[in-house]
Amino acid sequence: MDAGSTTGRETGARVLMDEAALNRALARITHEILEANKGAEGIALIGVITRGDLLAAKLARLIEEIEGVKVPVGSLDISLYRDDVTLRTSTPPYKTNIPFSLDGKVVILVDDILFTGRTVRAALYALMDFGRPASIQLAVIVDRGHRELPVRADYVGKNIPSSSDEQIRLFLKETDARNSVELWRRRPGERIGAAPLDAVTVRVVASSVADEEDGEDSAAPACGTTDTEQGR
Repeated sequence: MDAGSTTGRETGARVLMDEAALNRALARITHEILEANKGAEGIALIGVITRGDLLAAKLARLIEEIEGVKVPVGSLDISLYRDDVTLRTSTPPYKTNIPFSLDGKVVILVDDILFTGRTVRAALYALMDFGRPASIQLAVIVDRGHRELPVRADYVGKNIPSSSDEQIRLFLKETDARNSVELWRRRPGERIGAAPLDAVTVRVVASSVADEEDGEDSAAPACGTTDTEQGR
């Protein structure tokens, strides 16, 4: 499927990156991480839930294929660190899983869409509760602009200019039955990235990431189309 084509699943949704483009972006980000850090020694990957954790697991697999090094991978729930936490009606049932020390490590923070920068701010605050890394670098699949905080990614899959009435969403097979980045028209009154994963999908994702950390190959079943959390 060519980038920019209609998905056929949702009226008005347009594919900006198909599966092949996503794979190329992940491969390029992996090589850039290894080049910038002179290999994989001392690196740890931390993915922001809900899809950043899946991306982190994919990057870890690619690093292992290239360097033969198994880097530690963790998942980070930033729900209680967001600056809009008091405006949200419920807290998603996610759980941070960082089963290793961050002290002295080069942490690659992985997220899906970089928008206002507020998600990254929350993630940085959360990480400080788990240790003192030597440095923190940011990797994202898409940078869509509209920054409200002075945040810049070190590794970007694709820069996609967007307007404030558009949604840019990452879909992954583990949660959405397809791999793509899509542009959706924002509905009147709709919050950017307001739709969370449902509870069943959250459990599946958590299980999938845990299996990746244990070195097991696990394919999560498709759970339908959901929005990526962007409040960024």
